[in-house]
Amino acid sequence: MRALIVYESMFGNTRAVARAIAEGIEASMHADILEVGAAHDSVPQDVTLLVVGGPTHAFSMSWPSTRRDAAGRAPSVISRERGIREWLGALPGVMAGSRTEATTFDTRTTSHLTGSAARAASRRLDRLGYPLVAAPVSFRVASLTGPLAGGELNRARTWGGALGSEVAARRASNIS
Repeated sequence: MRALIVYESMFGNTRAVARAIAEGIEASMHADILEVGAAHDSVPQDVTLLVVGGPTHAFSMSWPSTRRDAAGRAPSVISRERGIREWLGALPGVMAGSRTEATTFDTRTTSHLTGSAARAASRRLDRLGYPLVAAPVSFRVASLTGPLAGGELNRARTWGGALGSEVAARRASNIS
């Protein structure tokens, strides 16, 4: 069993959450982490769990224009060229025989009016035919550029652990 975490990050907050999620998943299965610019335009057949995450921009997944705006706020950003919106748009539907389950996460400010990149990404994955193993989850950042709110990395690690063990247990029961 293998998990693949594909993330988009501007200022490093979403990358830190992706790493913490992977640490949690590692208790149940191997987890690979890829920045979206390095991700292939298909999900490998051996991936059991796909986790997709990105920052919330303009109430949803980022756009090229919102990434340019983010780049203007910091000397260097991580995901400059391609975001999860474009990556998900390039993914083919689920291949016949695929057993990959999916879920999403995002980072967003503590404001109540921020929308959710995770919910939008989850809808895309569902339309592509990926069974959703968990509801989208948001992790809070204190301000636009961060840092993460207190306790969020521990919460991400715990969430990753729960995801990994749920998927692993379901697979084990299907095998027996």
